[in-house]
Amino acid sequence: MSVRLLLADDHPMLRDGLRRSLTEEGFTVVGEASDGFEAVELAEQLRPDVVLMDVTMPGCDGVEATRRISAAHPDIRVVMLTMHADQDVLQEALRAGAAGYLVKDCSLDEIAETIRLAADDDAALSPAVAASMLAEVRTLDGGRPSDSHERVVTRREEEVLQLIADGCSTGEVAERLYISQKTVKNHLASIYQKLDARDRTQAVLQAVRMGIVRLN
Repeated sequence: MSVRLLLADDHPMLRDGLRRSLTEEGFTVVGEASDGFEAVELAEQLRPDVVLMDVTMPGCDGVEATRRISAAHPDIRVVMLTMHADQDVLQEALRAGAAGYLVKDCSLDEIAETIRLAADDDAALSPAVAASMLAEVRTLDGGRPSDSHERVVTRREEEVLQLIADGCSTGEVAERLYISQKTVKNHLASIYQKLDARDRTQAVLQAVRMGIVRLN
């Protein structure tokens, strides 16, 4: 089934180019927004699988729009698209609930792959995202994550979480632990519930804060 995609960017020519290119890649572009307010409204109306969201837009920026969409519709994945890999913006996007983060000079293949992974909740943590998450944990927790925690997840779930934190996909986790991908997804569903997380990025962030896993 084709991924249903909403494009949000205030530059009409860029939206047009993305729509043409991503349609050729097999995506179904269900709508286009020119600012954050419109993106929130169209997400409510169209319920896309993924929103490809520009960071800098007039009125309501991409981070705030992502926060509103993620709060109202946790099943909609948002992939941020920005001109620069700014650490502060990346941290804000993660806090807002972004499932992915791309710089506009990346290739079409990278954009398409990130969208597919986000739609399938299988987006591996990139080094940039992992570094930003570690910086956020250090900022919020006074310099380092806690090393003491009550056992919230099982030992197997800890192993799954650590491999996800190391950047492994679902398939790679299954291969390393000698279990099926379905079993990995079952573990992830349990982890999300226990850590009150909506996706693997939030789960890892919470696990690092609790001292369950470490980011290298």
